[in-house]
Amino acid sequence: MKRLLLATALIAAPMLAHAAEAPKIDPARLSQHIKVLSSDEFEGRGPATEGEKKTVAYITDQMKQIGLEPAGDLQKDGKRAWTQDVPLGKFEIKGPVAAHIMTASNHINLAQGEQIAIRAAMTNVDKVSIKDAPLVFAGYGVTAPERNWDDFKGLDVKGKIVVVLINDPDFETGKGDFGGKAMTYYGRWTYKYEEAARRGAAGLLIVHETAPASYGWNTVKNSNTNTMFDIVRKDPGKSHPPLEGWIQRDLAVELFKQAGLDFDALKQQAQTRDFKPVDLKATFSADYAVDHQVIVSKNIAGRVKGTKFPDESIIYSGHWDHLGVGLPDAKGDKIYNGAVDNADGIAALLELGRAFKAGPAPQRSVLFLAVTAEEKGLLGSEYYAANPLFPLAKTVADLNIDALSAAGPAKDVTTSGDGKVDLQDMLVAKAKEEGRYFTPDPTPQAGHFYRSDHFPFAKRGVPAISVGSGNDLVKGGKEAGEKAEEDYTTNRYHQPADEWSADWDLSGQALDIGLFYKVGADLANSRVWPEWQAGSEFKDLRDKTKAERK
Repeated sequence: MKRLLLATALIAAPMLAHAAEAPKIDPARLSQHIKVLSSDEFEGRGPATEGEKKTVAYITDQMKQIGLEPAGDLQKDGKRAWTQDVPLGKFEIKGPVAAHIMTASNHINLAQGEQIAIRAAMTNVDKVSIKDAPLVFAGYGVTAPERNWDDFKGLDVKGKIVVVLINDPDFETGKGDFGGKAMTYYGRWTYKYEEAARRGAAGLLIVHETAPASYGWNTVKNSNTNTMFDIVRKDPGKSHPPLEGWIQRDLAVELFKQAGLDFDALKQQAQTRDFKPVDLKATFSADYAVDHQVIVSKNIAGRVKGTKFPDESIIYSGHWDHLGVGLPDAKGDKIYNGAVDNADGIAALLELGRAFKAGPAPQRSVLFLAVTAEEKGLLGSEYYAANPLFPLAKTVADLNIDALSAAGPAKDVTTSGDGKVDLQDMLVAKAKEEGRYFTPDPTPQAGHFYRSDHFPFAKRGVPAISVGSGNDLVKGGKEAGEKAEEDYTTNRYHQPADEWSADWDLSGQALDIGLFYKVGADLANSRVWPEWQAGSEFKDLRDKTKAERK
């Protein structure tokens, strides 16, 4: 926090031509966008569904009405479309999942969605059939040579199912080589699957625990038992093992117990460099069919073209997709509407576009990018960053918006993780001008920095943050804000209950969006190029393209 406060004084105000004034963002417009996008008619906005078609049509139509210009793929006539084609592999389990564990003394049947959540295989196979594969515990599943850390210790995992813990070895103690409570990429489930694939494992099962995962089993179940998507890969087996899944903690405890092992004791051992893999004296079997095909989803892009430096772009991004139709909740509701996550982010994009179009034309271009398949692994933003519509070297910054608060105005503002980037300091300074303050990500252990659509930009060197609403509410303070956040995470996040409500107070979102406007507008009317600060893993990547920026 001290670094951030000091940095606010270092931002070169003279380099920013005329500080932008916050526009008046209409909460009623925000509410209407969210209501439409999260209605049952849009079927949870799943990629490659009728819901996607309706979503793309709605966002495109709104961008046209606002007066943005299309900024998608170049067409044969030299003009741009409103969308960017995003080819994706689509993978879906067909029929029942049969899975069980055999211990020395017991046969444990596993119910999909209950004890286990198996993901549709993303290796372009029609069927997964694993029979009596040995189970082995490999701690946190981390290989980090720069930290002199290896949970595998030379173990050959070919033909085996590896069981690992979620998050980093530091999570429990808050101390160690992995950033303490703040999650590194090694703590993300995506990394753990990738490492298992690199080592040739037959599969990887992650033990779910609510605190280190930062979400409950319902989120795991709903996110992993429905249709899976991935970017189209030449060799998917290098990124995905044949079987990927999660298991409940209680099942892991029982599995360890039947092998004469203590789960908690082994977890403590796994938090040390001396940990060695442990044979669980059990085998795993699974059998299920997979339907796989390649579909084309859409990113949606509209922009306000810059008057002086049109080839330099500030991006406002947000994902339009949600989970679509999935397993029913206790009420029988199968539509995952995604009102907060992330219909409100798309509402923010549209109203930011309206504000930029209504104000003085910016000197640099401003791109409004609604991306697909965030819920499937940041795939739309990953595709854009790998195939940019406008050069990344001349992309000034990405301001991503995902899941703003509907609980009213807050005295603070936040971001997903600490990006060590000037862009974040600019947000802090603008908040201070409005009498607000900055709260660092209150749960860095959740790894939010790696879970939002700014990350594919960041890992290619583009200064990028995901901006968010604060929790210190004007009405009720931190207690009320944290209560609202906890209620959403527990009862609505990635569940059918994430629905629009007429009772929401969106005046806070309106203020947040006005603040985000000011950050982008100042950059759009300046020669400032935000930088990654010392200690950031992305600084060298950005520095390599410095000659392309003037």
